[in-house]
Amino acid sequence: MGLSRVAVLISGSGTNLQALIDATRSGAVPAEIALVVSNRAQAYGLERAKRAGITSRVLLPRDFEGREAFDAAIDAVLREHDIEYVCLAGYMRVLTADFVHRWHDRLLNIHPSLLPAFRGLDVHERVLEAGMPVSGCTVHFVRPEVDDGPIILQGVVPVLPEDTPQRLQARVLEVEHRCYPRALDFLVRGRLRVEGERVELEGERPGERLLLHPRLAGFLLPSDRERR
Repeated sequence: MGLSRVAVLISGSGTNLQALIDATRSGAVPAEIALVVSNRAQAYGLERAKRAGITSRVLLPRDFEGREAFDAAIDAVLREHDIEYVCLAGYMRVLTADFVHRWHDRLLNIHPSLLPAFRGLDVHERVLEAGMPVSGCTVHFVRPEVDDGPIILQGVVPVLPEDTPQRLQARVLEVEHRCYPRALDFLVRGRLRVEGERVELEGERPGERLLLHPRLAGFLLPSDRERR
């Protein structure tokens, strides 16, 4: 049985793309990143694909008459390359409902917050404005609503007093690069099942769907320390 063929849709630098490439090339995740599709010709993620010898395609929205035609073209490219699963990695376009339905439960996204909190853009600024003690990232199955869908796993980071949006973003990216390969691994190994818009993980071990930033590793609440 061959490796699962995965496509990654990007718009920018592609750091999560690189994490997925590294995890699949090392054999940690039994899949092949077989295609990278970008909606921006200057996206640095295309250079990452080139260096890895991965086929890439650029489709520009301005070349199509509307969102439906654009997404239909992406769908055609995915099917042309026999893609089984799709990962959105910094893909800055809202997908049409038709596209999402075609790839139902085979389409993943990673979002830089602990969903369902802080959907949308400017996440790190909003987290700091709200005075949140923690933030993180979420990998989820995609649904037509923006940043919605059954949650597969989450990564948690501390919010520090000296944080700026840029510092917080960098810390969240650290757990993103661990979470996305793990979620893809669950998917391609057939361990994920969606029941009533909730994800069940076959053979789940405690904490398997939660990743903590190293600054939180071994963290104990005062009450926990007292019990010890």
